[in-house]
Amino acid sequence: MSIPMRTTTNTRARPKNPGWRRKDNYAALAFVAPALILLLIFLVVPFFIAIYYSLTNARLVSGPLHTNFVGLGNYIQMLGDESFHQALFNNSLFGIVMVPVQTGLALFLAVLVNQKLRGMALFRTIYFSPIVTPLVVVAVVWSFLYNPGQGLINEFIETISFGHLGPYNWLSNPALALPAIMLLSIWQGVGFQMVVYLAAMQGIPESLYEAARVDGAGRSRQFWHVTLPQLRNTIIFVLIATTILSFKLYTQVEVMTQGGPENATETVVWYIVHQSIHDVRVGYASAIAVIFFLILLIRVIPILRSVNLNIERDL
Repeated sequence: MSIPMRTTTNTRARPKNPGWRRKDNYAALAFVAPALILLLIFLVVPFFIAIYYSLTNARLVSGPLHTNFVGLGNYIQMLGDESFHQALFNNSLFGIVMVPVQTGLALFLAVLVNQKLRGMALFRTIYFSPIVTPLVVVAVVWSFLYNPGQGLINEFIETISFGHLGPYNWLSNPALALPAIMLLSIWQGVGFQMVVYLAAMQGIPESLYEAARVDGAGRSRQFWHVTLPQLRNTIIFVLIATTILSFKLYTQVEVMTQGGPENATETVVWYIVHQSIHDVRVGYASAIAVIFFLILLIRVIPILRSVNLNIERDL
């Protein structure tokens, strides 16, 4: 005689109480409130203050001239400002070169150091060490490296070319100054992107590579069909971060060239600081900052839209 087995089912469901949802929302709001308050104080409010000052002739120091409302006068003046146009061009050129080169090099280094070999921790530390070094110190050191008389870079070029090339005035030549700063910036910042890629690679399931190897895929096909698709969102994040950092170029220019020679290394952030502090034209500098923010927003929005599309597709 068989005894029928009693099957028990859990019929108790979580009560659908709206109070639970409200409590969850309050808890989430409590966690994000500090960040929102900081963003409001240090980002949102200053931006609206900058919009207000951009419509005035405000100056950094007090004087006989009072602050007056000038409307769109600063923006109209900006249209004929050749220095601002040159700074915007230099920033765009810097970003066009910097973003793809640094992003690609960081991915290449991440693939190299993502190997289970002896000494890889040392190489990771070496590649990342420029990030933790103050940028002012890095710029000063590279200024000595670029020295036309005793700089190691010129000495190296002359040695490998048997004296046929060099020396070059890297920071005094309008054609070489901006590429020299690009080289420094790529070397200094590539370690951050490398670490981001490396962390994402180590989160890729090993089962995906095992399935690819079973299908006969080599290392190159595993990279293109497994690694890159899994790094899609990480690559987008790195592109956004690198684009923003490239438009914030200031320290290297201030330390190494002061915008010269012949405005060849002048950038928008450097020009804003120069107009507001050196020329004490806060109103005009605020107008440049507002336009620069809108330009950067236009550059970043397409990348953010692609992120949203990828998230919706994954869901």
